[in-house]
Amino acid sequence: MLTFLGILIIVFGILSLIARPFIKNHSTLQWFTPRRSFQFILGGFAMSIVSGMFFYAEPGTAYAVQYPWGGQKAVFRQGIQTKMWGRLIPIQFELPIKYVIPNGEGELGDQSKYAYVDKARHWEFNDAVKGKIATSIVISINNTDASQFLSVADRNKTERNLVYSRIIPNIDQAIKNTCKLMAAQDYISGQAADFDRYFQDQLENGMYVLEEYVINETPEVIGDSTTVRKVINSESKQKRFRIKREEGQIVRVKGNSLKSYGLTVVQAVVNEIDWEDTFDKRLTLQKEEVAQTQLEKQQAEREFYRAQKEKAKGEANKAQERARLEKEQIEQTISAETKAKVAEFNLIRRAKEIRSSPVSGKDQKNTGGCTGL
Repeated sequence: MLTFLGILIIVFGILSLIARPFIKNHSTLQWFTPRRSFQFILGGFAMSIVSGMFFYAEPGTAYAVQYPWGGQKAVFRQGIQTKMWGRLIPIQFELPIKYVIPNGEGELGDQSKYAYVDKARHWEFNDAVKGKIATSIVISINNTDASQFLSVADRNKTERNLVYSRIIPNIDQAIKNTCKLMAAQDYISGQAADFDRYFQDQLENGMYVLEEYVINETPEVIGDSTTVRKVINSESKQKRFRIKREEGQIVRVKGNSLKSYGLTVVQAVVNEIDWEDTFDKRLTLQKEEVAQTQLEKQQAEREFYRAQKEKAKGEANKAQERARLEKEQIEQTISAETKAKVAEFNLIRRAKEIRSSPVSGKDQKNTGGCTGL
């Protein structure tokens, strides 16, 4: 900006010198004496020289300075730096890249001059279900190794070219491979975290080499002991992809990694997936089925607990009745035992009374007289 302004001042000073001999009576041109015109020209040169020699490095941005004589340097610190009329290649420390699902009006939401925002694309999962995948990725450059940073800046020329020719193709390939490894039904059934893990791992360490395999479904047997038929679906052989491994190690595409450019994945997550209409309808039916199942489950649980309550109540009544009967039985037993002991006591007492009665001696005398006769 200062260079352009300095050139304008130089041109203005030269024009004032040229126009002065032709327009002598104009009051404004009379003020522009040759001395003042030369001052303007020298000021313009000074401004152009200063702006060509120095530049202001913004915070959070690395600069590759390429000199006209072939040298170059990396600038990672903010403030006024020297560039000596060299070419600047600024690259942010962290590059935010987002795929966003447009709203009803086709807008992508709030935009930032520091972020690269694009529309989310359609991707196909391995069960042929398609969806727009909104992602949020943050890529960090290597701001400690000057030689690697200069190499990346020299090969890509601009930050925009680095993003669109290097980073975004890797992101797209990582999403494509991850979708091949997973079915949409698996994603909504709890494997969303695995999707994020596969996605970020490929961006950091390189793309997976995928191999195709076939799932053979077991034929369903229908019939009884006399008639048996095997029903085989014509689409029973389903093609699937899995990560290729050799000696237990994941096989990756060589040279296709952000690490080779000194880039680090700070964040790579899937924010949202806008499924196609047919799958949305299937999800709605599935949610309704799950809700109905949960309702029936709750009703069954209530019936179970009600039966348990009745059973417990019956057991409590049974225990109460048993306790009452046992109490009556104990009372009857005690009463019978008491009567038996009283009767026994009365017999013993009668026996004692008979032995101690005087009638016993009189009877013996009578018995003796009869024996003498």
